[in-house]
Amino acid sequence: MNNTINEIQDEIIDEFGGLSDWMDKYALIIEMGNSLPPLDEKHKTPENIIEGCQSRVWITAHYEDGRITFEADSDAIIVKGIISMLIRVLSGQKPSDILNADLYFIDEIGLSEHLSPTRSNGLLAMVKQLKMYALAFKAKEEM
Repeated sequence: MNNTINEIQDEIIDEFGGLSDWMDKYALIIEMGNSLPPLDEKHKTPENIIEGCQSRVWITAHYEDGRITFEADSDAIIVKGIISMLIRVLSGQKPSDILNADLYFIDEIGLSEHLSPTRSNGLLAMVKQLKMYALAFKAKEEM
């Protein structure tokens, strides 16, 4: 049984809960990024690059049995950590749940206020791309 989007967000918030120092939080984000399975080179194509990110971020999505599985990678360690959290929350979920998701963990762990404006824009671009995939797969379901 898959955990819900909010259950996974709460897990992430708990993991950050004991960390007050931002160096420790960045270390955890980097660790999460390092645990992200590497993306197959064949997916590192211009079509999969997220526009609006300073560093390069690739996202792919597969749809099976009514759920979307996301894979991603980045050439920047902090960004890779951020995308790994987004994927952990949204991968394996139904398109409609992804579209309706309120990604409150980003604010709860203090991420939004600690990112530079360009990284914040990149984060929004990543979320938008994940939701675009969900929208596309939802449209296919309804055909």
